[in-house]
Amino acid sequence: MVTQTILVIDDEVSIQRLLKTNLESNGYAVCEATLGEEGMKVLAKSSPDISAVLLDLGLPDVNGIELLTKMRASGVKIPIIVLTVLEDDENKVTALDLGADDYVTKPFSIPELLARIRVAIRHSGRKPGESKIIKTGTLEIDIPAHQVLVSGKEIKLTPLEFQILALLGQNLGKVVTHRVLLNKIWGPNSIEHVQYLRVHLGQVRKKLKKYRLEDLLVTESGVGYRLLSK
Repeated sequence: MVTQTILVIDDEVSIQRLLKTNLESNGYAVCEATLGEEGMKVLAKSSPDISAVLLDLGLPDVNGIELLTKMRASGVKIPIIVLTVLEDDENKVTALDLGADDYVTKPFSIPELLARIRVAIRHSGRKPGESKIIKTGTLEIDIPAHQVLVSGKEIKLTPLEFQILALLGQNLGKVVTHRVLLNKIWGPNSIEHVQYLRVHLGQVRKKLKKYRLEDLLVTESGVGYRLLSK
């Protein structure tokens, strides 16, 4: 079995030690960088061997958002999970819209971080829209048939409800921001109308609740929504 390597870009020594210890004890190899430019050099040199990046937004030499943008602009395709002490939703939304696969707020739970890493790596080879049938737990989203099934039994969704759930399913395990959902489903003139999502996602959650699956649909407060991978 090939060992997966995680690149940690963080200047806090205590965080580096914590991540290195826990990642290695869970079977990952770890390479480290304390500066943004150093992280870019590591990526340029070892990109094919790196499975995911943990990126701190508060680096001393470069703004983490700028570094994230630079990574994606340079063609980095691997998952990037942002680590941040910033509680404001704006930074999280900006990071996700610019190409981060997920975010974790410091201080964080190691089991949760490990789960986020597993999901990001598992889905890194899947392009949005590529998967035709998405499964999570007993829930199945059949894109071509425009059907949502639970243990083979169809859940009746409206066309808009299906579009929303399908988009979340195509990004299974990842946060999809309000802006992305609104833009893709209602168009660019609707990106401020978050209430559209609240209404329709509320209906989807109510329908999932009949099958005790409402916990699959997670609200990331002020940021967006996530369909959990089971």
